[in-house]
Amino acid sequence: MKRCGLLLLAVCTILVPMSVTANAVSLKPCPDSPNCVSSQAADTDQFIEPLRYTGTAESAWNHLIEVLQAAKRTVITEQTESYMHAEVTSLIFHFVDDVEFILQPDEQLIQVRSASRTGHSDFGVNRRRVETLRKAFEVSLEAL
Repeated sequence: MKRCGLLLLAVCTILVPMSVTANAVSLKPCPDSPNCVSSQAADTDQFIEPLRYTGTAESAWNHLIEVLQAAKRTVITEQTESYMHAEVTSLIFHFVDDVEFILQPDEQLIQVRSASRTGHSDFGVNRRRVETLRKAFEVSLEAL
């Protein structure tokens, strides 16, 4: 029975993306492979700027939700007051990538991480995804 539990735990750890508590201030580090970007990465090749906003944290968070809901092949799978996880499915091969956000209202920042679940290189897809989301996020904030 113990072996069954350990096997189930191992499988769940592999298949389920990292879950972050509502009070988290850091995202899971990127792996050594070049298919991940994070605003909290120490590696300059994997670093990407966090999302910045003015106004209230609640307004910015709600706008980010709207941006993600409008994004193609993107589904928000977990959401709290300060953490959000979305899955993005690629058009052709249906690979699933994980995008995570942590709201840091004291700094008026939203930390971001986008990573491929499989493969080694993503040919810049995760970086382009975050920059596309950033552009849509900034435009939606300016419209207010």
